[in-house]
Amino acid sequence: MDRTVVYIGIGSNLGDRREHIAAAVRGLREMPETLLGRVATTIETEPVGPIEQGAFLNTAASITTGLTPLEVLECLQAIERERGRDRGSETRWGPRTLDLDILVFGDRVVQEPGLIIPHKRLQERGFVLIPLAEIGPELKVPGTGRTVRELLDELLGADAGPGADLRGPA
Repeated sequence: MDRTVVYIGIGSNLGDRREHIAAAVRGLREMPETLLGRVATTIETEPVGPIEQGAFLNTAASITTGLTPLEVLECLQAIERERGRDRGSETRWGPRTLDLDILVFGDRVVQEPGLIIPHKRLQERGFVLIPLAEIGPELKVPGTGRTVRELLDELLGADAGPGADLRGPA
């Protein structure tokens, strides 16, 4: 069976943020046909978007999986639901107990309803690129021709962009 290295963004800004992050990592470890790889240091960041809300804890993790992108998405959304997230009733860019995003899925580019890989705002978000650079600095992001480290250097050099008010390890 083919296995693919996948990078997942993890964030939380409601409730026991640390426990939500820990539960997400446990959930990744328990996914079928999947091995948990590296998990980045957790950082605290300011929220992005127009809604007033508390700071996020963010990290990233790598997994190696035999699942398809849609199967991984289904697993991630199940983990979010277990932590109380209800995508149907929440406000876009609002606070959430847990947010799990597929950032990169091997060398694949996916554009399907409800799923775009690489994550469509990956290059704009320091709170994603900083933890991702810790675990995959030389990872080439499909469709960009650049590594995660190069994307982060560009972002930080260009005024750090949205969500770049980074407070460091949390």
